[in-house]
Amino acid sequence: MPYFEYGQKEIDYLKKKDKKLGAAIDRIGFIARETKPDTFLAIVDCIISQQISSKAADTVLGRLGELIGDITPDNIAATEIDRIQQCGMTMKKAGYIKSLTEAVLTGVLSLDELLVLPDAEVIKKLVALEGIGVWTAEMLLLFSLCRPDVVSYGDLAIRRGMMKLYGLKDLPKVKFEYYKKRYSPYGSVASLYLWKLAVMEL
Repeated sequence: MPYFEYGQKEIDYLKKKDKKLGAAIDRIGFIARETKPDTFLAIVDCIISQQISSKAADTVLGRLGELIGDITPDNIAATEIDRIQQCGMTMKKAGYIKSLTEAVLTGVLSLDELLVLPDAEVIKKLVALEGIGVWTAEMLLLFSLCRPDVVSYGDLAIRRGMMKLYGLKDLPKVKFEYYKKRYSPYGSVASLYLWKLAVMEL
């Protein structure tokens, strides 16, 4: 399984720009975070992962793989929606996966195009599909397309990590954007550490 690539250049930049984040990076050390380069599989995974734990999502994705083999548009298209739903997801999510599959097979969504479009355009293309919101699109940008500057306001753990790091009781979006801009152009690496901080005892 490939990992999100970053190194000393990104770490040095973030430490220079933000002393508190820099101290957290020193304390935590290097974070190895797996990525999913198969874009279709990654979108399916993001849909399944909505509002459930990562462990539960992995279980559902594993069951889907056991049911249909490789998780491809052709294999999803050949599988009835109720069988997909029985892998442990809601019927709504199964419907979203079917809608995604149809969009890919009919050419409404080009997976190859997503690889080269700017972040904002990728989000625009994805949120036009049923069941895919900005958070889902941002997770795809980070963990499949490996874009370097993704910090999601829609991610509760990211916000919790940021509040913990700076000792904040609340986090208005304007404040969030202030820190996000500080991390740029390496916001994705900052996100890895914010996720870690969200679950750590400080």
